[in-house]
Amino acid sequence: MSYQNFAGYAGDLLAVDAYALLEGDASAVLIDVRTKAEWAYVGTPDIHALGKTPLFLEWQTYPSMAVDADFAARLEALFQSGGVERGASLVFLCRSGARSRQAAIAMTSAGWGPCFNVSDGFEGPLDDSRRRGGAGGWKAGGLPWAQT
Repeated sequence: MSYQNFAGYAGDLLAVDAYALLEGDASAVLIDVRTKAEWAYVGTPDIHALGKTPLFLEWQTYPSMAVDADFAARLEALFQSGGVERGASLVFLCRSGARSRQAAIAMTSAGWGPCFNVSDGFEGPLDDSRRRGGAGGWKAGGLPWAQT
């Protein structure tokens, strides 16, 4: 597996490579930073076959889409309750890779990492019909997911 390294975080991974990292690294954690509405209506990644459960924490709160100023502290609290230790690979996921990149940068700045961004996100980029979900990302990559 290879990844591109960026200033401010460990780098970008395609969804299929992120899944391989989660599969091969027992301490790696998947953090979905989309909104509650996205989790409910679009679906969520399912990594139970890997013996793992994703963490869910909004980077921005719907409907205002204001960035959660306490994101790092709230995620650290989730890490403490879940036994996640510093040095664990953190894999951040959003719809298309923008919010998750910001979350990876924030958590790297907070002293966590390596932090990775799933660059094609859960739904991937827009296709020729200007729709998501078929041209890349977690769902289109055939990775396990569930509708809640």
